Amino acid sequence: MTDQFNTLKEDDLRILTDAVPLIAILIAGADGEIDDEELQWSKKVAHIRSYKMKADLKSFYAEVDKNYLGKLQHFIEVLPSGVTERTKIISEKLTEVNSIMAKLSPEVGAKLYKSFLSFADHVAKASGGVMGFFSVNKAEASLIGLPMIHPITFEHTDEEE
Repeated sequence: MTDQFNTLKEDDLRILTDAVPLIAILIAGADGEIDDEELQWSKKVAHIRSYKMKADLKSFYAEVDKNYLGKLQHFIEVLPSGVTERTKIISEKLTEVNSIMAKLSPEVGAKLYKSFLSFADHVAKASGGVMGFFSVNKAEASLIGLPMIHPITFEHTDEEE
């Protein structure tokens, strides 16, 4: 785990790592049906990120990957089956990442934020559509931008101080 994530309290790190399977359930279940194809794809994407991400996030996703499927199943079992109530609860849980991401450097926070957005996009495009086109439905589209998570931007400059 990089220094950025090592400095977080254990509960804060858990909230961040739990965000990934929660995002998968949020997007996969947006249309009222949690599609197994979307869940399996989310597991695969999380695993790939554990060794393919840049150094800043590779260790984070390695931590996510350790028990991803177990957490995914746990959340599916304990969260309500109704889409409205489930979406509300997950959205509230995901708002908790805002204060934690603010503790990271702006660069790492921005990378993590972008990785959450692209993860949501991958899950949304995992099933449906025709040959991969039109696979994001209206319900998924309203959540894919993760409006409950505050955007973090970072502009890298080559200026030396």
